[in-house]
Amino acid sequence: MALQLERPLCVFDLETTGLQITKDRIVQIAVIKLFEDGHTETFNELVNPGQTISAEISAIHGITNEMVADAPTFEALAPRLLEFIGDADLAGYNSNKFDIPVLSEELLRCSIDFDLGARHFVDVQNIFHKMEQRTLAAAYQFYCGKQIENAHNALFDTLATLEVLQAQIQKYDNLDNNIASLAKFSTVGTQQNADFAGRLSFDDNREVCYNFGKHKGKTVAQVLKLEPGYYGWMLEADFPLHTKQVLRKEMERIKAGNTAHQIEDKLELLKNKFKKP
Repeated sequence: MALQLERPLCVFDLETTGLQITKDRIVQIAVIKLFEDGHTETFNELVNPGQTISAEISAIHGITNEMVADAPTFEALAPRLLEFIGDADLAGYNSNKFDIPVLSEELLRCSIDFDLGARHFVDVQNIFHKMEQRTLAAAYQFYCGKQIENAHNALFDTLATLEVLQAQIQKYDNLDNNIASLAKFSTVGTQQNADFAGRLSFDDNREVCYNFGKHKGKTVAQVLKLEPGYYGWMLEADFPLHTKQVLRKEMERIKAGNTAHQIEDKLELLKNKFKKP
């Protein structure tokens, strides 16, 4: 059973200077774009991160400071990358927790408000962990019967991830082959995050809630009344740019709603004032 695509699917992987979403930068990005007719196109670029790659990190993915010295910056690559991705859905291995948040951060640093929310996200690792509980190398061995080579090279990891996803579709009869279903299945748990880092979530009424700390489970509107300074603290603290962007938009929505209620209250007062006895 082949993947059912309603639009292209971009399977991608990032190599970075580290694992901190808010501070580390991309040093390699590889994307395999799978089209509805089955053919693929590849985007694979080294990126100058504008910061030093430590020897410990270079030992993991094999990318050194010398290799990226003359590479383009992410800001220079961004227009070509976005054109390549187009309106495609996105897939990766551990991508919901790492690659997508990192990509979002890099885009926001370039002042690019890329609408990631309009896409489906398929996290192959989450599917694998729900089904078998293994790593990417084990997944590649389990599903494809192969030993992964050049691990932690973004392009090879991306190739392995695409093969694993296709093999998962073949193996599990109860696993739908359309991207929307796969995206839903590969989301861990039933709670839906409002931001990519999972610091904010939606409640049953689609209101944004804090998803950590002392106000976990409370809506932004509730916390605004309880502790007005909490919003400002989050904007100043070391949270991902996308988290702050979602929080700002929710605050704008709350303020707009409050303004609408105030106008309604004033109109009601005027009606009562001029109501005939």
